[in-house]
Amino acid sequence: MTFKLNESNMNRRQVLIGIGAMPLFVNAGAGAKKDRVEISVERATNFLLKMQEDDGSFSDSKSRDAAQRGYAITALGVLALASIGNQPGDPGKVGLALRRALNFILRRDPRRGEYEYFGADGSRMYGHGITTLCLTEMMGMGVDKAQQERLRTVGQKAINMILRSQMVRKGNPKHKGGWRYTPSSQDSDLSITVWQLMALRSAKNAGLAVPKRAIDEAVLYLKRSYFSPRDARGLPINMRSGCGYMPGRPPEFATAAAGLLSLQVCGEYDAPEVRGSVAYLESQKVIPREMLWFYYGIYYYSQGMRKRAKPVAAKAKKVTEDVLLKLQQADGSWVGMDGMERGAGRIYCTALSMLSLSVQYRYLPIYQH
Repeated sequence: MTFKLNESNMNRRQVLIGIGAMPLFVNAGAGAKKDRVEISVERATNFLLKMQEDDGSFSDSKSRDAAQRGYAITALGVLALASIGNQPGDPGKVGLALRRALNFILRRDPRRGEYEYFGADGSRMYGHGITTLCLTEMMGMGVDKAQQERLRTVGQKAINMILRSQMVRKGNPKHKGGWRYTPSSQDSDLSITVWQLMALRSAKNAGLAVPKRAIDEAVLYLKRSYFSPRDARGLPINMRSGCGYMPGRPPEFATAAAGLLSLQVCGEYDAPEVRGSVAYLESQKVIPREMLWFYYGIYYYSQGMRKRAKPVAAKAKKVTEDVLLKLQQADGSWVGMDGMERGAGRIYCTALSMLSLSVQYRYLPIYQH
């Protein structure tokens, strides 16, 4: 893999690299020994490239499960490849794969309607949030002016869909500010909300129109999802807890990790809900086969814990690498262990594993905050 800049993406790339970040594989030199993470993500990259279809999408063509193909799975593949330093404008097979994948996402599809609803392929608001996040993260990395303009136009419309959906009146006031399965849902859950919030925060970073109110309301929803009694000032009493699937439900590893990262990318680094989530996650043993939505959880855990003090970040990095590297398959992929993640497929599990392992490279703009 190579890393080169072109005029169309230079400024954006300088922003997302950050001071002192080094592109993956570039400085290894002839005969230099790669570390275990580099070897792993290189194998995973080769797996993803083999899973690209003629239309540019990433999918498991042998699967009949709609969750294993479409916009969201392709978007996760793009994010995974970009997280280790690749760009659509790069020469070689990875750059070409990214160009083709972006063209698939940006193609004109009447099913998406006026507001570019990417969940129309069956992935619902999950898929819409994931795909919108991909588009906003890739802004500034288009290969030409036409693709740059298409990224911004489609991305803004997709963001507008998220904003409209958030404003739907909720049946329970505690659900205000969040999202659920469809744009018209009158309730909310954390797993869908965090993808929309990440997309909004990324879009704001990229200069799209995102009202501060929308992010603030989503942050309040996450804080209401933190499982704890409150004192007279409204502050949580339990400082070893985390966000649950819905307000009033206890945390699980995946939901606590998702809440932790999402709050931090919105600037809530010192919120009591963040400190309590860190304490909760530090107390948990990461045993993949005993956890629901393990890959989803480890993705948020690896990113969220990296933003904490060095001892916490270092421990989380070691846990993430030790666990994931043992689970990688001979073909470079990762596979789900519980029924739900098996249904999501190998590309989903592989992309989230790559994103978890690549946290140290800090290429994606959303994780700079």
